[in-house]
Parts: sequence; structure tokens; C-alpha cells
Amino acid sequence: MAKPTPLSGFPELLPEQRFVEQQVIDTLRSVFELHGFAGIETRAVEPMDQLLRKGDTSKEVYVLRRLQEADSATDSGLGLHFDLTVPFARFVLENAGKLEFPFRRYQVQKAWRGERPQDGRYREFTQADIDIVGKDELPFHHDIEVTRVMVDALSRLADPEVLGLPPFRLQVNNRKLIQGFYAGIGAPDPSEVMRLVDKLDKLPAETVRGMLVEEAGLSPEQADRCLELATIRSADDSFVERVRALGVEDPLLEEGLGELAALLRGCASLTSDKVTIEADLSIARGLDYYTGTVFETRLEGSESLGSICSGGRYDALASDGRTTYPGVGISLGVSRVLVPLLNRGALVADRKVPSVVLVALTGEDTREESDAIATALRANGVPCEVAATAQKFGKQIRYAERRGIPYVWFTGDDGHQVKDIRTGEQVAADPATWTPPTSDHRPKVVVATGSTTPPAKEQKQ
Repeated sequence: MAKPTPLSGFPELLPEQRFVEQQVIDTLRSVFELHGFAGIETRAVEPMDQLLRKGDTSKEVYVLRRLQEADSATDSGLGLHFDLTVPFARFVLENAGKLEFPFRRYQVQKAWRGERPQDGRYREFTQADIDIVGKDELPFHHDIEVTRVMVDALSRLADPEVLGLPPFRLQVNNRKLIQGFYAGIGAPDPSEVMRLVDKLDKLPAETVRGMLVEEAGLSPEQADRCLELATIRSADDSFVERVRALGVEDPLLEEGLGELAALLRGCASLTSDKVTIEADLSIARGLDYYTGTVFETRLEGSESLGSICSGGRYDALASDGRTTYPGVGISLGVSRVLVPLLNRGALVADRKVPSVVLVALTGEDTREESDAIATALRANGVPCEVAATAQKFGKQIRYAERRGIPYVWFTGDDGHQVKDIRTGEQVAADPATWTPPTSDHRPKVVVATGSTTPPAKEQKQ
């Protein structure tokens, strides 16, 4: 077999990196369940008509096709999901009779998107979503609740005692606000204006201004007013008066102002040096199913990654023609946050394996005794493994050091001895009762602060 070439956009993690990812997922699951969210998993594929009906995603969907299909011009009508929101909407419709509403779910799962791979953007990636869905109606206070839950989760991820990820900045806006403003200035197609304004984080303002005139049919004066609105930022509800000072009136605008102000006030008590929340009136979100609150989140010091946590309110994504299931949700791009940090060496586990103990082997004729010691340790909840070969003890200790295993277990004429190879301390121990200090039970995430070196050949990972 020839040496394989890494596939662009499909990251694979080493064991010590995978442990960091699992710690993130475990932390998220714990927080979500503390807030009463139930976990689900949906299938990997969805009908193409469902995947393509919302937003400009037709060039990003991976289509499923059998290799030996007779007619290569056709496909099965199925594609891999590019996010977890569209599959969740379908899940709600299929299972509505079995669910209690409002239904609160979390989902941590892979998704696939055929975009150009780059730092933080991958073709296969893991997302963590939370959503609350109602039946026919969903009060606005759930928008505030979802925001508070994600702020809680991000705060724990940024806590040095948990993982120590960099601080997060959660930016919020409301589509009613911006859509009402665009309608109030006489924009012929407010939805098109939203689509173009959403490009401000990727394109210069002057370029977006030209697109608003040429593609959205705005006058230069109207385009300037849209860009003026997009410059407004605020960590509290003071943005309301700044918007009203622009002199635009519209009922939908007023509704959006009220909702966004309520959300900021409802989350003010959770802000800290780890997670900040601000109103950012340039945020629109590219997918067109959002109808109210919209979120985007930046990682401090890694703003080039773009939004790593986003979502919003959707009032009509799921409907069977008789009943509508409005919802609000937010999604954290687990791979988008972690893989760049892992590739830079900014995060890593302090050992490559979960083993706490390596049971030394004196010879192949004593392997059965070593296996019995390992069995006793495991029965006491101690992860361990038996040495692969009966090398000299010095080589077995170095083997444990290379893998980050902190303890080596010896058996000899003096009975059982366990050695902490980090300190050199060796004591007598009973495999049926011995346990390591709590701090050694699991690998720990090590944060290399200040690591800003870009990952080598990131697009190849």
C-alpha cells in the first residue's frame, strides 16, 4: 500500500487531541443536561429537497450515490446533512406525536459541508446544538433561555479549571429589527439587503455598499443608512436610542428593538471576563430560515476563524401544513474551535492514553500474574495495562514515560510496589484497594498560553 495522502478538510485527531475534544463534548453535555435538554441523534442523510430548500447551500451538499449505479447521471435523492437544524426540524415533524412541547434537545454529531477547507473550516466537522421547539407558538423568553444556556457552557469551557479555552464574545442581533429598518427606508427587497449586509465580516464596507446599490436596488443614500445601522455595537440596551436616532420608523423595527433589548438585559448577569455579550447590528446570518434573534460568536485572539457558535430564532422551519413548530437554537462548531488550537499546540492532554498504571512484566511466564493484578486494579476503577514485553524495568519505565502513564506497578519478593515515576516515590500497595490521587484519575488538558503559531499545512489536516 502506497503512503496515504491526508484528505483536505477531514481532520483526524491523535489520541491526546481526541481526549481534549471528548472533554469539550462531555462538558457541553453536562451543562445541557443540567438545563433539562434531552440528547438525540439524527441520521446522517436527508432528502435533497429538504437540504436545498433553505439558504444558499446547493454547492455545499455532498450527494449520496452508489458506486455501481447504472445511470451515473442520476443520484439517490439523498445528501449528507450540512448542519443539524434541518435534520432536527424533520425529526420534530416525524415524531411530533411522541414529543412533549416545548421540546428541549441537544445534539452533538458530525456534519458535512463541501466548502473550501481552511483554518477552522472543514468538510467534515462536529457540531453541538441546543434547541427549544414549541407547538404553534414559542414565547420569546425561550430565546433568552437558549442564550443563557450557551453562555453557561462557553463560560465553563473557558474556565481554567475545566479546559481554559480563550474567552468568547457572543454577538446578537434581531432580524425583525434589521428587516423593519430596511423596510422603513424603502428597500425594495429587505431579504436581499440582509444577505448582502451579512458579508460585512468578509468584505470591505465600500464593497458591500456597491453591492447594495447594484444587487439590492438601493440608492446610495439608502445603502449608507444600512451601513450606518450595521456599525452600532452595544453591551447593554443603549443601542435602542442610537437606532431610533437614525429616524426610521416601522412596527417590525420596534418589535425587534424590544426583543433584542430584553435578551441583553436577561443575560447581563452571566457576562464575565470569559464570555461577553454584545448587540451587533451587522449580524444577519446567511441561512434564510431565521426570523428573529440571531447569534454569532468569536473566539478572542482567533477572530480570523469567523463565527464559531451561531444560530437564532426560526418560526416556520418545521410545519406539516396544519401545525407549525417554531424554535430557537444555537450551535457550537466544536471542530471549528478545537482543531486550530490543537494543531497549534495550544491545547493538548498530558498523556496519550487513559492508563494510570503500567503493570510491569518480569517475564512471559509471569504474564498471567500481571494480568491478575491489572484485573484487580480495574475492578477498583483504575485504568491500567500490562507491559507489552518483558524488557528491563528501566525500559518499561521509559515506555510508560513516553505514553504519559504516571505509575508503574512492580511485583517481587517484597510483594507489590507502585512507583510514581514523576517523583520517584515507591510504596507498598494492594492491587485490590489501591487508587491514585483524584488528580491522576484521568488525563488533564494542558493549555499552552500564548501559542499563536499557525498550524502547519492546516488545509491538509
